[in-house]
Amino acid sequence: MKKLLFLAFLPLFTITLAQPPSGYYDPANGLSGTSLQSALHNIIDDHNVQSYNSLHDHFESTDRKPNGTVWDMYSDIPGGTPPYVYNFTSGDQCGSYSGEGDCYNREHSWPKSWFNDMSPMYSDLYHLYPTDGYVNGRRSNYPYGTVSSASWTSENGCKLGNCDYPGYSGTVFEPIDAYKGDFARTYFYMSTRYYNEDNNWPGSDMADGSQLRPWALSMMKDWHLSDPVSQKEIDRNNAVYQIQENRNPFIDHPEFVAQIWGGTTGIEQLTYNSDISVYPVPASDHCIIDHHSYYDQDQLTVTLSDVTGRTHTVDYSTTNGVIRVNTDPLAFGFYFITVSEPGKYPAFARLLK
Repeated sequence: MKKLLFLAFLPLFTITLAQPPSGYYDPANGLSGTSLQSALHNIIDDHNVQSYNSLHDHFESTDRKPNGTVWDMYSDIPGGTPPYVYNFTSGDQCGSYSGEGDCYNREHSWPKSWFNDMSPMYSDLYHLYPTDGYVNGRRSNYPYGTVSSASWTSENGCKLGNCDYPGYSGTVFEPIDAYKGDFARTYFYMSTRYYNEDNNWPGSDMADGSQLRPWALSMMKDWHLSDPVSQKEIDRNNAVYQIQENRNPFIDHPEFVAQIWGGTTGIEQLTYNSDISVYPVPASDHCIIDHHSYYDQDQLTVTLSDVTGRTHTVDYSTTNGVIRVNTDPLAFGFYFITVSEPGKYPAFARLLK
């Protein structure tokens, strides 16, 4: 008898996953809901706090584009030509500004008024980004949201206007689609890093202390799923870790979002054994099958075949109940991956590259 797991239509992007230290998330294993959020808080708490004045220097490693310019999500046009670019020079730093393209500054993506300008939030790099000063000023401390009829639009397509996302109708700022997931995972980080450390936070229409209000939580989960973790985020997570000595768990493990707040998990599980999972979803240049030692790593086999039935040889490694399968060399197309061991149910996943 076969029990099937279908990991359906997963785009395989060529990226390198973030690399937390071995055992970094072990205290969170097997937890969910607020227990998981609390465990993650304890893991990333008490980071190495930086001075606000040092942020421009840190941006040179955390927010540098491949061409060496400033990675400004409020002006960038992925795959296109940005309307203006900034360099890591004092002359491009704000300063005064009268319009877009004048200078860049340090954007508190979680506005500082929401946490009363207090430390360590004030200089936490995980929510601070270099952005055009004028666009930052137009964003002000409005919540993020979705806008159908904009009162103002930036040169790269960010919008300001009344929110049309269910549950809120006030003024909001909407970043472009390519960076919505970045800001969502930033907000999940803030809700977790400062979990139960927000007694004096004024909050906002978007957040009650450090926790997102229901409409905002629903929207951010949508953004998280529609804009998966990018190489930019992975590189930034690693760079900030070198500075602050803590990580954004929702970049390392996107499935934590649903495991804490519900919804689509971001992982797929065998129908007969909920302890076996395949991730990430969407998949990248490799897949992880976490079977928690259900299979004997010395006896299991991993095979992969395409829709014609032709078998493909893939490299994989096994350790501590986890199989890492390298899918990078595969041509684009549909594949079926099978994990089996004599005398046990095989696990099946369907992949799309």
